[in-house]
Amino acid sequence: MYPINLKQICLSSMCPVMDQGVKAAAALQVIQHQSRSLPATSSPSVLLAYKNATQRLGATGFKVSTLSKAGMGILKLATTQLKQQEKKARVVRASSLGKAHPASVEKKSPLDQLTALVLHGHARLQPLANESHATKPKNCRRIVVLGAPRVGKTSILRRFLRDGFEERYEPTSEDFHRKLYQIRGETYQIDILDASGERSFPAKRRLSILTGDIFLLVFSLDDRSSFEEVRALHAEIVAAKTALHPSRQKVCVPTVACANKVDLPSEQRAVSRTEVLRALGNGCALFETSAKDGVNMEQVFEALARRGGLPLETGPSQHRKVSIRSYQALRAARQAEKGSKAAVCDAPCGALYPLARRPSFGTDLRLVLGPKGNRKQSKAQDKCQIQ
Repeated sequence: MYPINLKQICLSSMCPVMDQGVKAAAALQVIQHQSRSLPATSSPSVLLAYKNATQRLGATGFKVSTLSKAGMGILKLATTQLKQQEKKARVVRASSLGKAHPASVEKKSPLDQLTALVLHGHARLQPLANESHATKPKNCRRIVVLGAPRVGKTSILRRFLRDGFEERYEPTSEDFHRKLYQIRGETYQIDILDASGERSFPAKRRLSILTGDIFLLVFSLDDRSSFEEVRALHAEIVAAKTALHPSRQKVCVPTVACANKVDLPSEQRAVSRTEVLRALGNGCALFETSAKDGVNMEQVFEALARRGGLPLETGPSQHRKVSIRSYQALRAARQAEKGSKAAVCDAPCGALYPLARRPSFGTDLRLVLGPKGNRKQSKAQDKCQIQ
């Protein structure tokens, strides 16, 4: 069969008198020729040309045959294959830019791989699924931050993570942070979930509450409605955690409340401290704060650590902030110290874990249900607490 170029396939699609068998053979040969000779970047334009030709054919009143649909399927398949080849070519180019072949390089630890990804953009990195440096479960905590919009939740978290403040306001839908610590030879992990965008999704918010270990409730002193929302959230947290307790007795949940924007004039206050204490009870620590001026921020972070069973060195001013690369180097030095007599500085340090993502809802749900959730029980079960 003689070779056919790309223009011929478009013309053959528009010609109503061409034999259907010839059109099919021509389309197939063109696609095969394209996949062998053309660069991957041209495949979308080929697909668009064929699609336009088919649409023009239908506009003339001629019925678009099943061959045209089959040809589109062939083109889409070829386009997908060419995109995969292009992706492989990019990986090869990235690995050949002054880097040794992966087979000749010593196997890297997961944090080495993560550092290379963040700093150098390496493409041939193994997934971080099996982390050898996984933190002990007893040293892991999740802080869930709840409250109305525009009360300063993100600013308080910025003080905790980076010790700074920004005047510009940007609405937060959902934000997830992870920070790793090396404190007195132990590794600690704090996950922070800013669940601001879950106000309209009760089931999603309830799942966040059930998986949380420590709760930070934030309202604004000049906005009474934000305080009413915090009061309702506190009651919901206690009810959800109590439902998980076998005895169904009211439990004490580690909770810290921030009455933010204390820097505003006193005449703008809409809520009194006495009213807040009466509504939230003695089990909730209350602080009047200003994320802008840093008022009582250290006390808030200390209360979160104490109530969550974490070292006080997790506070932003109690440890040295390092990059993930420096954190990995310090951790490797401490591990090497165990087998030698060399002394390594054991000053507490912490690093933000880049590319951290919230665990899937399925993972959180299995965490809530526990091993009993995987068994069939003959007894009648209570209504699902996620609803």
